[in-house]
Amino acid sequence: MDSYDLVVIGSGPAGRRAAVQAAKLGKTALVIDKGTQVGGVSVHTGTIPSKTLRETVLNLTGWRERGFYGRSYRVKHKITADDLRARLIKTLDYEIDVLEWQFERNRVDQVRGFAHFVDPHTIEIEKDSGEIQRVHAEAVLVAVGTRPYRPPDVPFDGQTVMDSDELLNIKEIPRSMIVVGAGVIGIEYATIFSALDTQVIVVEPRDSMLDFIDREIRDNFAAQLRDRNVKLLFGAGADKVEKASNGKARVTLSNGRVLMAESVLFAAGRQGATDTLNLEAVGLKADHRGRLKVDPITFQTEVPHIYSAGDVIGFPALASTSMEQGRIAARHAVGAEAQEPPQFFPYGIYAVPEMSTCGMTEEEIQERGIPYECGVAFFRETSRGHIMGLQNGLLKMIFSLKTHRLLGIHIVGEGATELIHIGQAVLNLKGTVEYFVENTFNYPTLAEAYKIAGLDASNRMAMLESAADD
Repeated sequence: MDSYDLVVIGSGPAGRRAAVQAAKLGKTALVIDKGTQVGGVSVHTGTIPSKTLRETVLNLTGWRERGFYGRSYRVKHKITADDLRARLIKTLDYEIDVLEWQFERNRVDQVRGFAHFVDPHTIEIEKDSGEIQRVHAEAVLVAVGTRPYRPPDVPFDGQTVMDSDELLNIKEIPRSMIVVGAGVIGIEYATIFSALDTQVIVVEPRDSMLDFIDREIRDNFAAQLRDRNVKLLFGAGADKVEKASNGKARVTLSNGRVLMAESVLFAAGRQGATDTLNLEAVGLKADHRGRLKVDPITFQTEVPHIYSAGDVIGFPALASTSMEQGRIAARHAVGAEAQEPPQFFPYGIYAVPEMSTCGMTEEEIQERGIPYECGVAFFRETSRGHIMGLQNGLLKMIFSLKTHRLLGIHIVGEGATELIHIGQAVLNLKGTVEYFVENTFNYPTLAEAYKIAGLDASNRMAMLESAADD
C-alpha cells in the first residue's frame, strides 16, 4: 500500500493548492478526484464556466456598448446556446491543461475514482474500471466541494427545470426564466440571462437578497435590475415546481401566486459532497447540508490529522478563499509554520453588473457604534466612465472619524471585482483617507473613483471636525 504525507480528496481550488503547497515543502502528495479530469466544481460547473458564460454574453450582446448605442445594439443578433458553449469549451480545455502541468511539474500524484475512509489513516479508492486501491495517509485534506441542492419533489429534467450544473448544457436559450433562490449563484445567472434579453423572475423567501452586501450597494444593484425588467419577488418561497402540459414550467409560491415560464433554474443552495466518504469510519459527522466543522485558523477537523477546506466547510465558499484555506491547511497538516487566514478578503459577485466588497458594511459599523463617514463616487462622474458609456456604477468607502482609517470598501458596476483590490490593500495595511486624497491615480481610469470618493469623505470629515472644534 502506497503511503503519502498528505492525501487530498478533491481537486478544486482548495485541493489543488493544498497538494502543490505540500509538494513544494518536499512532502509526498496525492490528489484523488472522482471526475474524469482535474479541476473539481470550480473548473467544470462552477466558477470558471459561469464567469466564461458571463463574458461571452457581454461580448456577443454588445452589453458594454449599449450606453452609447442604445438598448437595441447587438454584436450578434441571433445568439444560440452553441455560441455560448464554444468559448466555454476552449476555456475549460486551457484550465485543465494548466492544472495537469502544475501537478506534473510539482510531482503531485493523481488518482481518478471515488474515495472513502476505511480507518483514520487508510483511504480506499474505487476506480471507474472497478479496480480498488488503498493508500495510507499521514494527513488528509477533505476538499470535496459541494453540489446543487435538489429536493426530491422538484422535477429536474436538465432543460425545463434545471439546477446550476445543468444550466451549462441547455440546448436553447429560453425566452423566459424563473430563478428560485436569490443567493450568489441565482443572482449571477439571473442577470446573465437578463443580458441575453430573457425575461427573468427571481423568487426568494427572504425579504431581501445578499444580506452580507452593504445595503446601499444592494439597493443600487436592485434598482438597475428592475430598470431592465428583472422582477424580484421577495418574501415568498416556491412551494411547488412542476412542468405544465404546454411544455412550460409552473411555480406556485407560498403566497398563492402562480408563475409560468419556459424554464426554471432552481438555485436554492448547495450541499457538501461528503455523503460517500464514510466519515463514520473516522469519527466525523457532517451537518444537515453535508458541511464539515473546522478550526477557523488551522482548518483542522475534530480528528487531529484530518483537515477540510473550500466550499465543503461553508461560508464564504469562494474560489479565492478556498485556495488560501487549502494552502494554510496543508502547511499545518505537514507541520510547517502558517500564518492566520487574512481578516479582510474581497468578495466578488460576477453578476451583471458586478459587485465586490471588502471590510465592514455600513450596517456592521453602525451596530458596533463606530463614528464614521462615507465617501461615494459614481462611475459616470469619471472621464473613463464617460468614455466607456457607463450610466451606472458607484464606489463607496467608509472611514473612521476618530482614526481616519478605511473600514470598508463596496463597489457595484463595471470592473468592480478588479477595482476592489486597491481598497483591499489599503484596508489590510491600515491606510487612511489621506492615502486616497494625497496620491495620484492614472487618468482616465475607473480607479480615479477612489480619489473622488476619498475627497468626498475627507471634505465632510473636515467639516465635522471643524464643527467639533467650535
